[in-house]
Amino acid sequence: MTAESRTLRRPGRPGMHPHALGRSATPRTRFALVAGLLVLLLLGLASISIGSRGIGLDTVWAALTGGDVSAADDHAILGLRVPRTFAAVVVGAALAVSGALMQSLTRNPLAEPGLLGVSAGSAFAVAIAIVGFGITAPLGYIWFALAGAFFATVTVALIGGMSSGRVDPMRLVLAGVALSAVLSGIIGALRVSDPRTFNALQVWEAGILAGRGLDVTLTVAPLVLAALLVALPLGKGLNTLALGDELAAALGVSLWKTRVLSILAITVLAGGAAAIAGPIAFIGLMVPHAARWFAGADQRWVLLLSMVFGPILMLTADIIARLIVWPGEMPVGLVSALIGAPVLVLLIRRRKALKL
Repeated sequence: MTAESRTLRRPGRPGMHPHALGRSATPRTRFALVAGLLVLLLLGLASISIGSRGIGLDTVWAALTGGDVSAADDHAILGLRVPRTFAAVVVGAALAVSGALMQSLTRNPLAEPGLLGVSAGSAFAVAIAIVGFGITAPLGYIWFALAGAFFATVTVALIGGMSSGRVDPMRLVLAGVALSAVLSGIIGALRVSDPRTFNALQVWEAGILAGRGLDVTLTVAPLVLAALLVALPLGKGLNTLALGDELAAALGVSLWKTRVLSILAITVLAGGAAAIAGPIAFIGLMVPHAARWFAGADQRWVLLLSMVFGPILMLTADIIARLIVWPGEMPVGLVSALIGAPVLVLLIRRRKALKL
Protein backbone atom coordinates (compact mmCIF):
# COMPACT_ATOMS: atom_id res chain seq x y z
CA MET A 1 0.00 0.00 0.00
CA THR A 2 1.47 3.35 -1.00
CA ALA A 3 1.70 6.39 1.23
CA GLU A 4 -0.91 8.14 -0.93
CA SER A 5 -3.44 5.33 -0.65
CA ARG A 6 -2.93 5.19 3.12
CA THR A 7 -3.60 8.93 3.20
CA LEU A 8 -6.90 8.48 1.38
CA ARG A 9 -8.02 5.86 3.85
CA ARG A 10 -7.85 8.36 6.73
CA PRO A 11 -11.01 10.52 6.73
CA GLY A 12 -10.51 14.04 7.99
CA ARG A 13 -6.79 14.09 7.33
CA PRO A 14 -5.62 17.66 6.63
CA GLY A 15 -5.44 18.39 2.92
CA MET A 16 -7.80 15.61 1.96
CA HIS A 17 -10.75 16.49 -0.25
CA PRO A 18 -13.60 14.06 0.51
CA HIS A 19 -15.41 14.64 -2.79
CA ALA A 20 -12.36 13.46 -4.69
CA LEU A 21 -13.44 9.96 -3.79
CA GLY A 22 -16.57 10.31 -5.94
CA ARG A 23 -19.25 10.63 -3.28
CA SER A 24 -22.69 10.86 -4.88
CA ALA A 25 -24.82 14.00 -4.71
CA THR A 26 -26.93 14.65 -1.62
CA PRO A 27 -30.73 15.11 -1.76
CA ARG A 28 -30.09 18.82 -1.12
CA THR A 29 -27.98 19.03 -4.27
CA ARG A 30 -30.50 17.17 -6.41
CA PHE A 31 -33.30 19.37 -5.06
CA ALA A 32 -31.28 22.49 -5.96
CA LEU A 33 -30.84 21.22 -9.52
CA VAL A 34 -34.53 20.39 -10.06
CA ALA A 35 -35.75 23.59 -8.36
CA GLY A 36 -33.23 25.61 -10.34
CA LEU A 37 -34.47 24.21 -13.65
CA LEU A 38 -38.07 25.01 -12.68
CA VAL A 39 -37.18 28.58 -11.66
CA LEU A 40 -35.21 29.00 -14.88
CA LEU A 41 -38.26 27.97 -16.92
CA LEU A 42 -40.51 30.42 -15.07
CA LEU A 43 -38.02 33.28 -15.43
CA GLY A 44 -37.69 32.52 -19.13
CA LEU A 45 -41.44 32.89 -19.56
CA ALA A 46 -41.39 36.08 -17.48
CA SER A 47 -38.58 37.49 -19.60
CA ILE A 48 -40.65 36.92 -22.74
CA SER A 49 -43.75 38.46 -21.15
CA ILE A 50 -42.29 41.59 -19.52
CA GLY A 51 -41.17 44.67 -21.38
CA SER A 52 -41.86 48.33 -22.06
CA ARG A 53 -44.76 47.33 -24.34
CA GLY A 54 -47.66 45.86 -22.36
CA ILE A 55 -48.68 42.52 -23.89
CA GLY A 56 -51.12 40.04 -22.35
CA LEU A 57 -50.12 36.48 -21.57
CA ASP A 58 -52.68 35.15 -24.06
CA THR A 59 -51.02 37.18 -26.82
CA VAL A 60 -47.59 35.95 -25.74
CA TRP A 61 -48.77 32.36 -25.87
CA ALA A 62 -50.39 32.92 -29.28
CA ALA A 63 -47.17 34.37 -30.68
CA LEU A 64 -45.07 31.47 -29.32
CA THR A 65 -47.46 28.86 -30.73
CA GLY A 66 -47.92 30.47 -34.13
CA GLY A 67 -51.31 32.04 -33.41
CA ASP A 68 -52.78 35.19 -34.93
CA VAL A 69 -51.23 38.32 -33.36
CA SER A 70 -50.55 41.83 -34.60
CA ALA A 71 -47.31 42.58 -36.40
CA ALA A 72 -46.18 44.89 -33.59
CA ASP A 73 -46.74 42.26 -30.88
CA ASP A 74 -45.14 39.57 -33.02
CA HIS A 75 -42.03 41.73 -33.49
CA ALA A 76 -41.85 42.60 -29.79
CA ILE A 77 -42.14 38.96 -28.68
CA LEU A 78 -40.36 36.94 -31.36
CA GLY A 79 -38.08 39.64 -32.73
CA LEU A 80 -36.90 41.22 -29.47
CA ARG A 81 -37.77 39.35 -26.28
CA VAL A 82 -37.12 35.77 -27.34
CA PRO A 83 -33.61 36.56 -28.72
CA ARG A 84 -32.88 38.61 -25.60
CA THR A 85 -33.96 35.77 -23.30
CA PHE A 86 -31.85 33.28 -25.26
CA ALA A 87 -28.85 35.63 -25.02
CA ALA A 88 -29.32 35.97 -21.24
CA VAL A 89 -29.34 32.18 -20.80
CA VAL A 90 -26.18 31.70 -22.88
CA VAL A 91 -24.31 34.60 -21.22
CA GLY A 92 -25.36 33.59 -17.70
CA ALA A 93 -24.28 29.96 -18.13
CA ALA A 94 -20.98 30.96 -19.74
CA LEU A 95 -20.04 33.50 -17.06
CA ALA A 96 -21.05 31.27 -14.14
CA VAL A 97 -19.17 28.19 -15.32
CA SER A 98 -16.09 30.22 -16.25
CA GLY A 99 -16.12 31.74 -12.76
CA ALA A 100 -16.45 28.31 -11.13
CA LEU A 101 -13.51 27.02 -13.20
CA MET A 102 -11.40 30.04 -12.31
CA GLN A 103 -12.08 29.77 -8.59
CA SER A 104 -11.31 26.06 -8.54
CA LEU A 105 -8.24 26.27 -10.76
CA THR A 106 -6.65 29.17 -8.88
CA ARG A 107 -7.94 28.13 -5.43
CA ASN A 108 -9.09 31.73 -5.12
CA PRO A 109 -12.72 32.28 -4.04
CA LEU A 110 -12.70 35.83 -5.45
CA ALA A 111 -11.58 34.85 -8.95
CA GLU A 112 -13.86 35.73 -11.85
CA PRO A 113 -13.37 36.79 -15.48
CA GLY A 114 -13.18 40.47 -14.59
CA LEU A 115 -10.66 40.04 -11.79
CA LEU A 116 -8.25 38.02 -13.92
CA GLY A 117 -8.29 40.45 -16.83
CA VAL A 118 -10.35 38.41 -19.30
CA SER A 119 -13.05 41.08 -19.64
CA ALA A 120 -10.42 43.80 -20.06
CA GLY A 121 -8.78 41.74 -22.80
CA SER A 122 -12.09 41.46 -24.65
CA ALA A 123 -12.78 45.20 -24.22
CA PHE A 124 -9.31 46.04 -25.54
CA ALA A 125 -9.82 43.86 -28.60
CA VAL A 126 -13.24 45.40 -29.28
CA ALA A 127 -11.68 48.86 -29.03
CA ILE A 128 -9.09 47.81 -31.60
CA ALA A 129 -11.89 46.52 -33.84
CA ILE A 130 -13.67 49.87 -33.66
CA VAL A 131 -10.61 52.09 -34.07
CA GLY A 132 -8.58 49.99 -36.47
CA PHE A 133 -11.28 48.42 -38.60
CA GLY A 134 -14.29 50.67 -38.13
CA ILE A 135 -16.48 47.80 -36.88
CA THR A 136 -19.48 49.02 -34.89
CA ALA A 137 -22.00 46.13 -35.20
CA PRO A 138 -22.17 43.59 -32.33
CA LEU A 139 -21.86 40.72 -34.83
CA GLY A 140 -18.50 42.10 -35.90
CA TYR A 141 -17.13 42.25 -32.34
CA ILE A 142 -17.38 38.52 -31.70
CA TRP A 143 -14.05 37.22 -32.97
CA PHE A 144 -12.16 40.23 -31.62
CA ALA A 145 -13.67 39.71 -28.16
CA LEU A 146 -12.73 36.02 -28.19
CA ALA A 147 -9.19 36.80 -29.35
CA GLY A 148 -8.82 39.44 -26.62
CA ALA A 149 -10.05 37.02 -23.96
CA PHE A 150 -7.57 34.38 -25.11
CA PHE A 151 -4.70 36.90 -25.10
CA ALA A 152 -5.52 38.07 -21.58
CA THR A 153 -6.01 34.57 -20.18
CA VAL A 154 -2.73 33.24 -21.58
CA THR A 155 -0.81 36.33 -20.45
CA VAL A 156 -2.15 36.14 -16.90
CA ALA A 157 -1.58 32.38 -16.76
CA LEU A 158 2.04 32.71 -17.88
CA ILE A 159 2.74 35.53 -15.42
CA GLY A 160 1.01 33.52 -12.68
CA GLY A 161 3.45 30.67 -13.11
CA MET A 162 1.39 28.06 -14.95
CA SER A 163 4.21 27.55 -17.44
CA SER A 164 6.28 26.04 -14.63
CA GLY A 165 3.45 23.75 -13.55
CA ARG A 166 2.84 25.62 -10.28
CA VAL A 167 -0.03 28.03 -9.70
CA ASP A 168 0.32 30.95 -7.32
CA PRO A 169 -3.21 32.34 -6.76
CA MET A 170 -1.88 35.67 -5.52
CA ARG A 171 0.35 36.10 -8.56
CA LEU A 172 -2.58 35.27 -10.84
CA VAL A 173 -4.79 37.90 -9.23
CA LEU A 174 -2.06 40.54 -9.26
CA ALA A 175 -1.26 39.74 -12.89
CA GLY A 176 -4.95 40.06 -13.77
CA VAL A 177 -5.33 43.36 -11.97
CA ALA A 178 -2.14 44.73 -13.54
CA LEU A 179 -3.12 43.63 -17.05
CA SER A 180 -6.62 45.10 -16.59
CA ALA A 181 -5.10 48.41 -15.51
CA VAL A 182 -2.77 48.54 -18.50
CA LEU A 183 -5.46 47.64 -21.02
CA SER A 184 -7.95 50.05 -19.42
CA GLY A 185 -5.38 52.83 -19.74
CA ILE A 186 -4.92 52.10 -23.44
CA ILE A 187 -8.68 52.02 -23.96
CA GLY A 188 -8.94 55.37 -22.17
CA ALA A 189 -6.38 56.84 -24.55
CA LEU A 190 -8.36 55.54 -27.53
CA ARG A 191 -11.50 57.17 -26.15
CA VAL A 192 -9.80 60.54 -25.96
CA SER A 193 -8.33 60.25 -29.43
CA ASP A 194 -11.58 59.24 -31.16
CA PRO A 195 -15.05 60.36 -29.92
CA ARG A 196 -16.68 57.69 -32.13
CA THR A 197 -14.79 55.04 -30.19
CA PHE A 198 -15.89 56.59 -26.92
CA ASN A 199 -19.57 56.43 -27.82
CA ALA A 200 -19.46 52.87 -29.16
CA LEU A 201 -17.39 51.56 -26.25
CA GLN A 202 -19.54 53.31 -23.68
CA VAL A 203 -22.58 51.33 -24.81
CA TRP A 204 -20.69 48.03 -25.10
CA GLU A 205 -18.87 48.33 -21.77
CA ALA A 206 -22.10 49.00 -19.86
CA GLY A 207 -23.17 45.43 -20.59
CA ILE A 208 -26.43 45.21 -22.49
CA LEU A 209 -28.73 42.54 -23.90
CA ALA A 210 -31.13 44.87 -25.71
CA GLY A 211 -30.73 44.67 -29.46
CA ARG A 212 -28.82 41.40 -29.42
CA GLY A 213 -30.45 39.44 -32.20
CA LEU A 214 -30.43 35.72 -32.74
CA ASP A 215 -27.69 36.12 -35.34
CA VAL A 216 -25.25 37.34 -32.69
CA THR A 217 -26.10 34.71 -30.08
CA LEU A 218 -26.32 31.82 -32.54
CA THR A 219 -22.84 32.65 -33.81
CA VAL A 220 -21.37 32.33 -30.33
CA ALA A 221 -23.66 29.67 -28.83
CA PRO A 222 -21.97 26.66 -30.53
CA LEU A 223 -18.61 27.75 -29.13
CA VAL A 224 -20.09 28.23 -25.66
CA LEU A 225 -21.79 24.82 -25.85
CA ALA A 226 -18.52 23.16 -26.87
CA ALA A 227 -16.71 24.87 -23.99
CA LEU A 228 -19.40 23.73 -21.53
CA LEU A 229 -19.02 20.16 -22.78
CA VAL A 230 -15.28 20.46 -22.15
CA ALA A 231 -15.73 22.11 -18.74
CA LEU A 232 -18.26 19.78 -17.07
CA PRO A 233 -16.09 16.61 -17.20
CA LEU A 234 -13.20 18.57 -15.64
CA GLY A 235 -14.93 18.54 -12.25
CA LYS A 236 -13.47 15.18 -11.24
CA GLY A 237 -9.94 16.28 -12.14
CA LEU A 238 -10.37 19.59 -10.31
CA ASN A 239 -11.56 17.70 -7.22
CA THR A 240 -8.41 15.62 -7.24
CA LEU A 241 -6.27 18.68 -8.00
CA ALA A 242 -7.51 20.18 -4.74
CA LEU A 243 -5.56 17.46 -2.92
CA GLY A 244 -2.35 19.05 -4.10
CA ASP A 245 -0.24 18.65 -7.21
CA GLU A 246 1.89 15.78 -5.98
CA LEU A 247 -0.99 13.66 -4.70
CA ALA A 248 -3.13 14.43 -7.76
CA ALA A 249 -0.30 13.33 -10.03
CA ALA A 250 0.14 10.16 -7.96
CA LEU A 251 -3.57 9.42 -8.43
CA GLY A 252 -3.16 9.60 -12.20
CA VAL A 253 -4.55 13.06 -12.91
CA SER A 254 -2.81 14.90 -15.72
CA LEU A 255 -2.10 18.32 -14.24
CA TRP A 256 -1.12 19.79 -17.58
CA LYS A 257 -4.21 18.48 -19.39
CA THR A 258 -6.60 19.61 -16.63
CA ARG A 259 -5.14 23.10 -16.50
CA VAL A 260 -4.86 23.63 -20.25
CA LEU A 261 -8.44 22.44 -20.88
CA SER A 262 -9.67 24.62 -18.02
CA ILE A 263 -7.93 27.68 -19.47
CA LEU A 264 -9.32 26.99 -22.92
CA ALA A 265 -12.85 26.60 -21.52
CA ILE A 266 -12.51 29.78 -19.44
CA THR A 267 -11.30 31.71 -22.47
CA VAL A 268 -14.13 30.63 -24.76
CA LEU A 269 -16.84 31.01 -22.10
CA ALA A 270 -15.77 34.43 -20.80
CA GLY A 271 -14.89 35.70 -24.27
CA GLY A 272 -18.15 34.41 -25.74
CA ALA A 273 -20.19 36.10 -23.02
CA ALA A 274 -18.35 39.39 -23.55
CA ALA A 275 -18.85 39.10 -27.29
CA ILE A 276 -22.63 38.89 -26.85
CA ALA A 277 -23.32 41.32 -24.01
CA GLY A 278 -20.09 43.14 -23.15
CA PRO A 279 -18.42 42.91 -19.74
CA ILE A 280 -20.93 41.68 -17.13
CA ALA A 281 -19.53 41.79 -13.61
CA PHE A 282 -20.23 39.63 -10.56
CA ILE A 283 -22.16 36.78 -12.27
CA GLY A 284 -19.00 34.66 -12.43
CA LEU A 285 -18.18 35.56 -8.83
CA MET A 286 -21.52 35.08 -7.11
CA VAL A 287 -23.01 32.04 -8.81
CA PRO A 288 -20.27 29.50 -7.94
CA HIS A 289 -20.61 30.45 -4.26
CA ALA A 290 -24.37 29.88 -4.43
CA ALA A 291 -23.79 26.51 -6.13
CA ARG A 292 -21.19 25.62 -3.50
CA TRP A 293 -23.73 26.37 -0.77
CA PHE A 294 -25.87 23.52 -2.11
CA ALA A 295 -23.19 21.15 -3.44
CA GLY A 296 -20.28 21.65 -1.07
CA ALA A 297 -16.80 21.49 -2.59
CA ASP A 298 -17.60 18.85 -5.22
CA GLN A 299 -16.64 20.65 -8.42
CA ARG A 300 -18.68 18.28 -10.59
CA TRP A 301 -21.90 19.55 -9.03
CA VAL A 302 -20.64 23.11 -8.58
CA LEU A 303 -20.09 23.32 -12.34
CA LEU A 304 -23.46 21.74 -13.14
CA LEU A 305 -25.41 23.94 -10.71
CA SER A 306 -23.55 27.03 -11.92
CA MET A 307 -24.72 26.27 -15.45
CA VAL A 308 -28.32 26.47 -14.16
CA PHE A 309 -27.96 29.25 -11.57
CA GLY A 310 -26.06 31.59 -13.92
CA PRO A 311 -28.97 32.05 -16.35
CA ILE A 312 -31.32 32.48 -13.37
CA LEU A 313 -29.30 35.41 -12.04
CA MET A 314 -28.80 36.87 -15.51
CA LEU A 315 -32.52 36.73 -16.33
CA THR A 316 -33.39 38.22 -12.92
CA ALA A 317 -30.99 41.13 -13.47
CA ASP A 318 -32.31 41.68 -17.00
CA ILE A 319 -35.95 41.72 -15.86
CA ILE A 320 -35.09 44.19 -13.08
CA ALA A 321 -33.22 46.31 -15.64
CA ARG A 322 -36.43 46.58 -17.68
CA LEU A 323 -38.65 47.48 -14.72
CA ILE A 324 -36.51 49.74 -12.56
CA VAL A 325 -36.81 52.79 -14.85
CA TRP A 326 -39.89 51.67 -16.83
CA PRO A 327 -40.77 52.38 -19.63
CA GLY A 328 -37.04 52.83 -20.24
CA GLU A 329 -34.40 50.39 -19.02
CA MET A 330 -30.95 50.21 -17.46
CA PRO A 331 -27.99 48.25 -18.86
CA VAL A 332 -28.07 44.77 -17.35
CA GLY A 333 -24.38 45.12 -16.46
CA LEU A 334 -25.20 47.94 -14.04
CA VAL A 335 -27.98 45.92 -12.39
CA SER A 336 -25.74 42.87 -11.93
CA ALA A 337 -23.17 45.16 -10.28
CA LEU A 338 -25.84 46.63 -7.98
CA ILE A 339 -26.83 43.09 -6.96
CA GLY A 340 -23.29 41.77 -6.79
CA ALA A 341 -21.56 44.46 -4.74
CA PRO A 342 -23.54 43.77 -1.50
CA VAL A 343 -23.10 40.02 -2.01
CA LEU A 344 -19.34 40.49 -2.38
CA VAL A 345 -19.22 42.48 0.85
CA LEU A 346 -21.22 39.74 2.57
CA LEU A 347 -18.82 37.07 1.29
CA ILE A 348 -15.83 39.01 2.55
CA ARG A 349 -17.39 39.42 5.99
CA ARG A 350 -18.30 35.73 6.17
CA ARG A 351 -14.88 34.14 5.73
CA LYS A 352 -16.39 30.66 5.93
CA ALA A 353 -18.28 31.28 2.72
CA LEU A 354 -15.02 32.01 0.89
CA LYS A 355 -13.45 28.63 1.61
CA LEU A 356 -13.13 26.32 -1.36
